[in-house]
Amino acid sequence: MSDDSTRRRFLRAAGVTGVAALAGCSGGDGGDGGSGDTRLSWHAGGTGGTYFPLSNEFKSVVEANTDFTLNVQSTGASVENVGNLSSGDADFALIQNDIASFAKNGTGIEAFQDNAVDSLMGVATLYPETITIVTLQNTGIETISDLSGATINTGDLGSGTQVNALQILEAVGITEFNEQNASFSQAADQLRNGDIDAAFVVGGWPVGAIEDLATTNDVNIVPIEGENRQAVKDAASWFADDTIPAGTYTGVDSAVETVAVQAMIATRSGVAESTVETVTAAIFDNVDELTIKTDFISRDSAQDGMSIELHPGAAAYFDA
Repeated sequence: MSDDSTRRRFLRAAGVTGVAALAGCSGGDGGDGGSGDTRLSWHAGGTGGTYFPLSNEFKSVVEANTDFTLNVQSTGASVENVGNLSSGDADFALIQNDIASFAKNGTGIEAFQDNAVDSLMGVATLYPETITIVTLQNTGIETISDLSGATINTGDLGSGTQVNALQILEAVGITEFNEQNASFSQAADQLRNGDIDAAFVVGGWPVGAIEDLATTNDVNIVPIEGENRQAVKDAASWFADDTIPAGTYTGVDSAVETVAVQAMIATRSGVAESTVETVTAAIFDNVDELTIKTDFISRDSAQDGMSIELHPGAAAYFDA
């Protein structure tokens, strides 16, 4: 497979879902709580990642401390969620900070190229989204270079995971591989069944799908380290050093070096300022009620890595 064909496949795959979702980027005026409607739509990610359970914790906190009701939906995550915010189908969503920047600036991937999502606005950053490359020990894959020629699940079609996976593979010179696209949970099943050799997972550790896989199979987490890690960071400025601690997953007894992006809460300009301020306050005034990523989520760090303009409601809360 040539470098040109890899690039074309990357752009096409990353854009398929996004282009469809982004039709009419000016955004809609769906139920946003601004006219007496207290029901809010919150779009998360796949059930096997971190976005979905964390979003349900946010739902519990918001509903316990406000008059709003959150409808949390499982989705294909970042790119799809931007489209859902743009169309007005979502009021809030979890996305990656790199995808937010691409969307707001109309660049980076085909889904957003010259098609900026002006209505997209930031609320808060949350935690590092670790890039995890998981395989089974019996595949013999020990380094990222061993992925050449492998069958790899790069994440849901059009997701931030897929975008990151293809960026990383290109940065380290892996051009020959067979790509599969499925959710984290489905990727775990594919590994169990021998249908794929490795999978990219992007999310705060520990990721539920990998935890479950590691209880029944001997897993190996492939490091992104040394020259390869530097090549990845040189290729895209939003990647930062990260480490998966020893013992995070059963049988993985040594720390694994890798890279990460940043998870964030996003909204859209059509959501009322008072709604965004109320929801933001409910979450960040009650972080002690959360159980997921509690080492990272705080009011003090909630603007670290913010890659787009804040919604006025979020700004009102954080500036208070």
